[in-house]
Amino acid sequence: MKNGSIKNIRQELLSDNWYVLKKYTYEYLKEDGQWETQSREVYDRGNGAAILLYNKARRTVILTRQFRMPTYVNGNKDGMMIEVCAGLLDMDDAADCIRREVEEETGYRIDKVKPVLETYMSPGSVSEILYLFTGEYNSQMKTGEGGGAAGETENIEVLEYPFDTAMKMLASGEIRDAKTIILLQYAALHAIFDK
Repeated sequence: MKNGSIKNIRQELLSDNWYVLKKYTYEYLKEDGQWETQSREVYDRGNGAAILLYNKARRTVILTRQFRMPTYVNGNKDGMMIEVCAGLLDMDDAADCIRREVEEETGYRIDKVKPVLETYMSPGSVSEILYLFTGEYNSQMKTGEGGGAAGETENIEVLEYPFDTAMKMLASGEIRDAKTIILLQYAALHAIFDK
């Protein structure tokens, strides 16, 4: 897409309840040189971060399980999802955010995180950029039970699996969350347990 291919952008606030939903109407310059009026709804929930926690010596990973209403209404029979630890930036730096989320959700206090990549998870309708990380954990880093921040109604269950088991769960469809799939495949592709 070349510079100047969008003009006359107008926005309409549709909802500001949980997060922000806006309708954008604009003119888009097509390849044939004609301008076309288009409109799209954009859901803005802020940017987020996610991390695959792994223990190299034990060849294990920490994942979480929690209820996700959007998956329930779209056919996930119990609404439960197995995921890597994640959260919204809330105006923090992505690395600071994910360290905070790890402690809140899993009860581990980690200090080193490795950036993996940045991704738009659903660019057709959601503005969020998700910053993906990996980080090592061990039993000495355990400071609490985890489960999520008080008052955020997360009810998070902390899970520890052998990496090979997590990969089998991915292959069988038991793990269906995109950020988790990306990070597990990253770990396999980059052989993080063998470095």
